[in-house]
Amino acid sequence: MKTDSIFYRLFQELPAIFFELIGNPPEIANIYQFASVEIKQTAFRIDGVFLPTQDEQSPIYFVEVQFQPDADIYLRLISEIALYLRQNKPKNPWRGVVIYPSRDIDIGDKEHFLELFQSQRISIIYLDELGETASLPLGIATIKLVIEGEDTAINTARELINRTQQAVNLQLPQKQLLELIETILVYKFPQMSREEIEAMFGLSELKQTRVYQEALEEGEQIGEQKGRIQAKLEAVPRLLALGLTVEQIAQALDLDVAQVQQIAQQTR
Repeated sequence: MKTDSIFYRLFQELPAIFFELIGNPPEIANIYQFASVEIKQTAFRIDGVFLPTQDEQSPIYFVEVQFQPDADIYLRLISEIALYLRQNKPKNPWRGVVIYPSRDIDIGDKEHFLELFQSQRISIIYLDELGETASLPLGIATIKLVIEGEDTAINTARELINRTQQAVNLQLPQKQLLELIETILVYKFPQMSREEIEAMFGLSELKQTRVYQEALEEGEQIGEQKGRIQAKLEAVPRLLALGLTVEQIAQALDLDVAQVQQIAQQTR
């Protein structure tokens, strides 16, 4: 799963989620811009940098997303930050944030930088220790979807979609949240067809997303209808294996219940 691109898109489009994640009010995102920064004359690239746009008191946030064990991560991160500060000479203070899926991935040697961690100059976030998804703010709960197992990701995504649609005074853009959930599922289930992804979302929710609009446009093209029906029928066995009922599959794929039942009987 391409976690770097997922988190880059997440922080670029919904920066308020990052500030919620580190325990700050989400509206602070209004005074920041997010970018991936390449340091000149080196091979270093910082995953993401939140740069203040209004004053010299707000800290610069250097963000590293690490989903693979790396013993040198902190040596690299401190080197990247030091080079950035040397080349750009900002007057703002700085903070570092490292995001891991779980504590066991964090094998980096902190010995030379203990003061930075003890002072919270650099903070570490383990996604699997954030708490139960249902009790988390929507943005943070969406981040946790990245580390959900395949057996729970679909139900979790449905719950997040329902919460997004039912939320009152939602601070985050509803459409972007739904599209982000869709993107995470696309990466998480690369073997699944578009029709299967539609079924995972539920047809009514998917109508608001890019995937549904693309499928709709394709369905209107002459000569494709037969192929689309066949693709839907081929998706049925895998959706049954995921635990969807015959009725749910028929509704989501716009098929007759009898068609789905026939395939279900053939796969027993």
